[in-house]
Amino acid sequence: MESEWNHKILTLTDAGFEPAALELFRFQYENNLLYRQYTDLLRIDPLKVRELHQIPFLPIRFFKTNEVKTGNFQASRIFESSGTTGSINSRHLINDTGLYEDSFRKGFELFYGNIKDYCILGLLPSYLERGQSSLVYMVNDWINNSSHPSSGFYLYDFEKLRNTLLELEAKQQPTILIGVTFALIDFAATYPIPLKYTTIIETGGMKGRKKEMLRAEVHDLLKTAFQLENVHSEYGMTELLSQAYAKSEGKFRSVPWMKILLRDEEDPLHVLPQGQAGRGAVNIIDLANLHSCAFLATDDAGRIHPNQEFEILGRLDNSDLRGCSLLTE
Repeated sequence: MESEWNHKILTLTDAGFEPAALELFRFQYENNLLYRQYTDLLRIDPLKVRELHQIPFLPIRFFKTNEVKTGNFQASRIFESSGTTGSINSRHLINDTGLYEDSFRKGFELFYGNIKDYCILGLLPSYLERGQSSLVYMVNDWINNSSHPSSGFYLYDFEKLRNTLLELEAKQQPTILIGVTFALIDFAATYPIPLKYTTIIETGGMKGRKKEMLRAEVHDLLKTAFQLENVHSEYGMTELLSQAYAKSEGKFRSVPWMKILLRDEEDPLHVLPQGQAGRGAVNIIDLANLHSCAFLATDDAGRIHPNQEFEILGRLDNSDLRGCSLLTE
């Protein structure tokens, strides 16, 4: 199914998403024991699932306690989430990194064009220190494929990063600086410089290093420090093989093979139909999750706009998670 599936999802039209998602739901019900048990416990008859909002969404926290696998395979790579000391991290078992690479490469092309037009700078210190990050894997691939001699990762050498940016700006070189939020804030405080040819993409992530800030506050701080009209955002996670991007005001669009739906925060089994605007807890369908689970109930709160752009409003608090916790139990 894999090579055929790779081509199918990367060439999907909007009209083709629902049939492909329903096909994958049936495939994962048959070939993912955990997902089948979960679906059966909810007393959902897979034969009666005919629309996206009827599909059962697996609580994302199962990635912390179980091997979420569709089919029988020896993982070629395991991506692991970050976490605080003593926390249990999510683990995403990857059968073939080729599908992940196809997904994020095509996603970059759809949002930003030819990667060879850019210099790619990665400011991801905490992720680099961990070593099993799907984000580092993606950005490393961007760096290698950009072929620009100045592309590379930076840890805490802000002076070197500043000098590189000034050289690139002087050459009018289109550049992408993708960074974890706390590191971008630290860099902005140390070296505020005007950037005309550089796009900043923040990936979220304070990781207990600083007080939590709203995305709008982060963007305002970065826009002021670097004299930018907009700051971009990337929305992804260890448990997903696809990403969404926001080019302004924190309003995201996902790649065509990934959809966001909302569930009721009080009743996690009540999912709004595809395309319906509103606010709620975020469910994600990621068709690139062929070998794990494509249908996930996250711990994020979100809002979908009438034009299908979406915002991530933050994490659900413990009271909001009670419904999801009941399902997990």
